[in-house]
Amino acid sequence: MAVAAWYGARWWLGRPAKPPEADPLVLAAAWDMLAACLKSGMPVPSSVRVAAERLSGRARAALVEAADLLALGADPTAAWRSASEIPETKRLARAARGTARSGAALAQLVHELAVALRATAAERAESLAQRAAVLISAPLGACFLPAFLCLGVAPVVVGLANGLLTTW
Repeated sequence: MAVAAWYGARWWLGRPAKPPEADPLVLAAAWDMLAACLKSGMPVPSSVRVAAERLSGRARAALVEAADLLALGADPTAAWRSASEIPETKRLARAARGTARSGAALAQLVHELAVALRATAAERAESLAQRAAVLISAPLGACFLPAFLCLGVAPVVVGLANGLLTTW
């Protein structure tokens, strides 16, 4: 038994870790920063680099790569390719490729992305809160249901049974 537990623990700990997803609110703040930079007239590569500084992990690396390629004059499709493969930056990359000519149009789309991310985060928080409320009520029901049966239903059933048995 111990050998099976040792192999199971070794297998469990040896699994490749799933990369952590970026916090949606941090992404929304970065997209707001990107939109503000674009609206102020900064070039797209500089704006993307400023937004990338607010992020970490895969999203940051993909945005820095896109900013570098855009600064070198690469085709927008090629520049945003690595960002389009990451779930956190996929929608931004699609919007940036669609509005490759104008930074102003990209600013509005990025702002809408930030608003959508915040709405999604709020919905997720609300669903988690509702789930917590349900999970909290389960132990309460497990404690009060037996007491209700013993103190509320059982005496009524015994009283009815006693009344029926005396009439027979």
